[in-house]
Amino acid sequence: MTELLAQARGVGRVQGKVALVTGAARGIGRAQALRFAEEGANVIALDLCGTVESVLTEPASVDDLAMTADLVRACGAEVWTAIVDVRDREGMAAAVDEAVSASGGLDIVCATAGITSSGSAVEMSEDQWRTMLDVNLTGVWITCAVTAEHLIARGGGAVVLTSSIAGLKGLVGVAHYTAAKHGVVGLMRSLAKEMAPHGVRVNTVHPTNVDTLMIQNRHVREKFCPGMLDPSREEFATAARTMNLLDVPWIDPVDVANAALFLASDEARYITAVALPVDAGSTQR
Repeated sequence: MTELLAQARGVGRVQGKVALVTGAARGIGRAQALRFAEEGANVIALDLCGTVESVLTEPASVDDLAMTADLVRACGAEVWTAIVDVRDREGMAAAVDEAVSASGGLDIVCATAGITSSGSAVEMSEDQWRTMLDVNLTGVWITCAVTAEHLIARGGGAVVLTSSIAGLKGLVGVAHYTAAKHGVVGLMRSLAKEMAPHGVRVNTVHPTNVDTLMIQNRHVREKFCPGMLDPSREEFATAARTMNLLDVPWIDPVDVANAALFLASDEARYITAVALPVDAGSTQR
């Protein structure tokens, strides 16, 4: 009980554990890497650091991943990085195996790497559809597949899959994204049952809009503000605020990271197969 009370106060909630995060170069992935490091975990940080076809937003860079690593070290944690595409199962397996060997084990997996694009459900190209599912669903499955044996070898652990409010309800103009994020929920529910005998818990988090470059760009702003050319951040905020019950246009990456930290910690030791909204009430509108 004393140990759980200490964890509830935020003292070393994942002390001595090793957490792997995909999409760690910036945004939610970086926030997760830092929160785990702040709470005592060492970190394996993976990212593509490159472009993905059909995606218009600027990709994360090698320097972004290096910055994540520096920030993790500043927390007093060790960090291992690799540049790898979550769609590449062989590459992912090699990167994970090498990092786990160096770190001594694996306790937590956050499958966070993802992309966004937009288009009409019946008019988008087949390539756009396939790329979205390849990254946002198959990439999550590959991440789970290549890390599962390491969690089992550890005697248990926690997996947190980053979905979206689009994994809980339909959104207009992003049918491919919505399908992928719904698929992540189905993967989570099946994986939770398969991994439970090994002491591994599996859950999803479902953010509303998050204040990252994935939404803070001209392409997304213009979708939210029809008829406006290159809307300002303030104009975008006015439109985005209508999505949520709470009076905010978006949440911060650390809000999602805090939810992932909770689900990965012993505070959630009996929580599995749960879809946790971090959505300012968006799914209730």
